[in-house]
Amino acid sequence: MAPARAYETSSHVLGHRGEQAAARWYVERGFTIIDRNWRCNGGEIDVIASCANQLVFCEVKARASSRHSDPALAIDYQKQRRVRRAAAIWLTANYWAGDVRFDAAIVVSGKVRMIEAAF
Repeated sequence: MAPARAYETSSHVLGHRGEQAAARWYVERGFTIIDRNWRCNGGEIDVIASCANQLVFCEVKARASSRHSDPALAIDYQKQRRVRRAAAIWLTANYWAGDVRFDAAIVVSGKVRMIEAAF
């Protein structure tokens, strides 16, 4: 049996479940998941999905509760800039002629609140 990896903490598990919930949200609405956890030197994109002529880059913030603050507040200007930079790199490597949108998925206790065209 392989040893547990250091990055498999409870916050990583929560983040992974949040990304799964966001991907499921898109699939239920007719989107195709293009990629998840796409990484490059410029950053990371949690979910990339497409439907018809629309490509969506989605940043996911998952929390066990929103008791302390709204998880959407964690998607600040710097985070948005990193996601945009990573998206530009993805678009350079992958041809896309349609529209592009940046969403934010806020997942609290397994419930998805999607903010379409968040930034």
